[in-house]
Amino acid sequence: MTYKHTFLDRFLRYVQIDTQSDPNSSTIPSTEKQKALGKLLVEELQEMGISDAHMDEYGYVYATIPSNTDKEVPVICFCSHMDTSPDSSGTGVKPIIHRNYDGSDLVLPDDPNVVIRLSEHPDLAEQIGNDIITASGTTLLGADNKAGLAEIMDAANYFMTHPEVKHGTIRILFTPDEEIGRGVDKVDMEKLGADFGYTVDGEKAGSLEDETFSADAAIIEIQGISAHPGFAKGKLVSALKIASEIVAKLPKDTLSPETTEGREGFVHPVSMDGTVENAKIVFIVRDFTDEKLQDHEAVLQKIMDEVLENYPGASGKLTVTEQYRNMKKVLDNHPQVVDYAVEAIKRAGLKPIRSSIRGGTDGSRLSFMGLPCPNIFAGEHAFHSKQEWVSVQDMEKATLTIIHLARIWEENS
Repeated sequence: MTYKHTFLDRFLRYVQIDTQSDPNSSTIPSTEKQKALGKLLVEELQEMGISDAHMDEYGYVYATIPSNTDKEVPVICFCSHMDTSPDSSGTGVKPIIHRNYDGSDLVLPDDPNVVIRLSEHPDLAEQIGNDIITASGTTLLGADNKAGLAEIMDAANYFMTHPEVKHGTIRILFTPDEEIGRGVDKVDMEKLGADFGYTVDGEKAGSLEDETFSADAAIIEIQGISAHPGFAKGKLVSALKIASEIVAKLPKDTLSPETTEGREGFVHPVSMDGTVENAKIVFIVRDFTDEKLQDHEAVLQKIMDEVLENYPGASGKLTVTEQYRNMKKVLDNHPQVVDYAVEAIKRAGLKPIRSSIRGGTDGSRLSFMGLPCPNIFAGEHAFHSKQEWVSVQDMEKATLTIIHLARIWEENS
């Protein structure tokens, strides 16, 4: 393929725009600064000749690459998110390209205590001779998910400059607030008008994820009895102590993020607050089947009930809210979506790696909103941290995978 790729210049430009989302904000998007990147993406798409590119009031970017084939081809969407994680600073990102990586540890110059060690990042062993991009040591890099943005943009540029390459209608969707679980809250599915989709937000080159956790939120609310502490004997029942005891009784060697892996689920307390009279514990519950989610929630109910037996006069309530479900339920009904991705990865010169995500993606919810949507790799590693890195060569392979995917849908229609 004779084509001068543009993803690297784009990526280096995008990561320098601070787009952290904010879980404590009630606005949409959660931070106005995400729109600065959205505006730039729209301008670049329009410069390519994609005339309908625009950003809506909520910060979502939509664009269409028109079909150039006589065939009836399903409309395919490629999606990435613009925000970066609140877990590590995204202000003043200074990307560094480490050319011709030789296998040594990467000491980041702005904070020499931040070292990307080969022993701690085994995937680096496959990058000898490649070019590694990191931040400078005081911020995250933003490869999650600006690598995906740059790759989709590069693929769009390829199609707009190579009209001889046949493809159906391609829709582009860039979302805000994915990192705080709101990435598709305001997607206009009718306007998007796609039949199938792919999020470009995965890790190792060649990886393809067609299964995610199913997810619930669970809240335990405790009602205690308040009394003046100087005259509280036989009267006061502390909701805070009850809540603390519930957390203390969670399993220590299983059912937690720090003790599980693979297909094992967990119950994870993420916050607790309150007073003597009222206390609240917020949990996230994760597993790959709805049945196991219900089992885990039954464990929470049992622990709460047992603890409350020792506190007469107090009461508790467990409330469970569905967050998202395993997208495999949807994708199994549309096997070609994954099969074509496998073929595209092979055509890009890689070995496909099918796996499950111990988490969720925009594709999880999009799949249940009517857009079957697995996740393909973008080359991201060490997400949400100052040690985040991505390989230039892996980004090129991701771009090629996107291009091959669109061509494969046209060929098979």
